[in-house]
Amino acid sequence: MIISRTPFRISFFGGGTDYPAWYREHGGAVLATAIDKYCYISCRYLPPFFEHKYRIVYSRIENVMEVSQIEHPAAREVLQWMNCVRGIEVHHDGDLPARSGLGSSSSFTVGLINALMAMKGEHVTKEKLLQHALHVEQDLIQENVGSQDQVSAAYGGFNKIEFHQDGAIDVNPVILRPERRESLESHLMLFFTGISRYASDVAKAKIDNLTQRKTELRMMRALVDEALSILGRETGNLDDFGKLLNENWQYKRKLSDKVTTPEIDHIYEAAMSAGALGGKLLGAGGGGFLMFFARPEQHAAIREKLNGLIYVPIKFDTSGSKIVMYQPNGLG
Repeated sequence: MIISRTPFRISFFGGGTDYPAWYREHGGAVLATAIDKYCYISCRYLPPFFEHKYRIVYSRIENVMEVSQIEHPAAREVLQWMNCVRGIEVHHDGDLPARSGLGSSSSFTVGLINALMAMKGEHVTKEKLLQHALHVEQDLIQENVGSQDQVSAAYGGFNKIEFHQDGAIDVNPVILRPERRESLESHLMLFFTGISRYASDVAKAKIDNLTQRKTELRMMRALVDEALSILGRETGNLDDFGKLLNENWQYKRKLSDKVTTPEIDHIYEAAMSAGALGGKLLGAGGGGFLMFFARPEQHAAIREKLNGLIYVPIKFDTSGSKIVMYQPNGLG
């Protein structure tokens, strides 16, 4: 039995510039962090006593004889790509729901590759894990996904991620004094809207609009460096970081008419009226989790205002995808 643990992520600034269709021409950058909520993938070789050869357990259970029969896109493509001819059972468990804007699909892909590599007795570097996941999601599945989720899942940590026109990706950890980092964490609030959606559908609408949204995307890219400048100050509160998030949200809303909905806009305005300085819908848009930035003393009022939503406390993750259980021998 092998178990991998892979973090979900929240993205602050620069989202949209991580789509290859954009950064291959213009370059891009994202400020994002992995968080202490995880995707767990357990894998074991199946003993030859069952009517099925492959068993994939997630919100559904699939028992099939051939890898090509697996309906879960990432599970099917990863197993095919890794030429897994021996019977395998894969279980997925997540701390937070799928299709919610936290990069859960990429966390699944990264975690599965990591676990299967470990089953084969191979250690994979974070860089290789990233490249493998990008290949599976963008080349094999051909989903409409950017490249930031895979970075946060593989590397973990709080990073400025730069995307270059030649396809290279630089992962630069954000260095902060401990008290500054703790202050940043203490300002964050995460709420689940209860709306799940397929990010690829929303992302396609954004990708189709890229050429018409150059101004917004360039401004969103510029906010990455502005945010880092605010965090790098030796003293002072973080109000400007929150206000910058609000500015970013106004740009993001213009990327596609699928990014937000009247219901989401209502929730956002309610949080702002209760004292939030800024926020954003995480991921491609359309639903999932809303993140808000507010002084800690305002949190109680915001939670009361949004008492119909599930509140999720979060901290930053530093480790990235890792193998948390390694028992390769034996059938059970």
